[in-house]
Amino acid sequence: MSLLDPKTWQPVRLSGGESEVVQPATGESLGSVHLATSEDVSVAAQSAVAAQAAWARTPHLVRAAVLRRAGDLFCEYADELREWLVRESGSIPGKADFELHVAAQECYEAAALATRPTGQTLPSEQPRLSWTRRVPAGIVGVIAPFNAPLILAVRSVAPALALGNAALLKPDPRTAVCGGLALAAVFAEAGLPEHLLHVLPGGAGTGQALVAEPGVPVISFTGSTAVGRAVGEAAGRHLKRAHLELGGNSALVVLEDADVEAAVAQASWGSFFHQGQICMTTGRHLVHASLYDDYVERLAAKADSLTVGDPHRDRVHLGPVIDRGQLTRIHGLVEASTARGAVLAAGGKHHDLFYRPTVLAGVDDRTPAYTEEVFGPVAPVRPFSTTEEAAGLASAGPYGLSLGIITRDTALGLELADRIPKGIAHINDQTVNDEAVAPFGGVAASGTGARFGGEANLAAFTELRWTTVRREAVGHPF
Repeated sequence: MSLLDPKTWQPVRLSGGESEVVQPATGESLGSVHLATSEDVSVAAQSAVAAQAAWARTPHLVRAAVLRRAGDLFCEYADELREWLVRESGSIPGKADFELHVAAQECYEAAALATRPTGQTLPSEQPRLSWTRRVPAGIVGVIAPFNAPLILAVRSVAPALALGNAALLKPDPRTAVCGGLALAAVFAEAGLPEHLLHVLPGGAGTGQALVAEPGVPVISFTGSTAVGRAVGEAAGRHLKRAHLELGGNSALVVLEDADVEAAVAQASWGSFFHQGQICMTTGRHLVHASLYDDYVERLAAKADSLTVGDPHRDRVHLGPVIDRGQLTRIHGLVEASTARGAVLAAGGKHHDLFYRPTVLAGVDDRTPAYTEEVFGPVAPVRPFSTTEEAAGLASAGPYGLSLGIITRDTALGLELADRIPKGIAHINDQTVNDEAVAPFGGVAASGTGARFGGEANLAAFTELRWTTVRREAVGHPF
């Protein structure tokens, strides 16, 4: 049985026309989806209002059962969904399996949220019972990107639904099936009542309409820092809460006592996983000067050994980048970096949308691929001499998402991590990690400090209400 039949996968015909679903590795058309306009956003929000009110009153065990069933379905339909992730988003099968695993875990963790304590009893100066209670926010608008389309949609949709909300999901139109329609199909089969989840593929205009829609009080946005600033500004004008998980240029610090071979094994994954199209990608390799030459040589050899190609047809390490625009940006940053003196130790070449894993040595603060988020398989490497210098380099720049430190002295690694302002830190691991139970998010230009995952979702998708009860109404001084 198929979960995603192209003839039936979008029963509600949106009014924005059709958009072709393209396989980036081949340019082949996989079908088409209907795009949403601002009118569609308003209609969806209006239809969600009544459904959400009823859903919020639904017993928590019923909501939890729907979320558990959804998690089971991501496992049950793994073969079909894996193929969509591989073909539509350019994922290698292992990355697709990771997305499916996390998607299932997000649903199971969300199911547990429905049974969490919802408030506290408070002391009061008055003769009354006083308490707080978490209540659903109402309708949550979710804007998700192309790079990990399933994870970055379900991590907001699942907890929002579990806590009694409705959700309006705008996936990137380039991954509208695996990042949008797949969720709608899974939750429909899991028993979610109608009108609680609306999938609204579209571009910037659709996202702007979702942020402006009066019936949507909470926005969950994952994407670039530039777009996130615009979303935050627009949400502020409408007095809405916006959870912003934005870009990064994460550092991997390799200390003097590190095993170079082990460090390179971590580093290659951190920079080249999913073609570097991950917000947590290792964008800066900071290596102790005594290890620098050996590290560059080994990392370049590793990059040269990796295969790049169509993950649907061949066993490869890297698939295609998402589209021509992304390819142009990656290659432009590499060329600008070598023009400013960086040394191309590996890669720097591409065929169609397949970009070779690239290592740049001799980088500094003037190197574009070092100072900017590349969002491609590019590893700039820079030496340092002291831990103080390493802390300064890792802290520099506008971003504050993830940090990796490789050292045999874990106490030193923890001490160094405490000196570097980031939302996430890993000792003896690279920068790309995600678990449904863990709070995820960054600081500074990487986000507003909002967190997704585990109990952090309680604050993200509910309102805290204060309630008091007296035995009987009494007068006041006037």
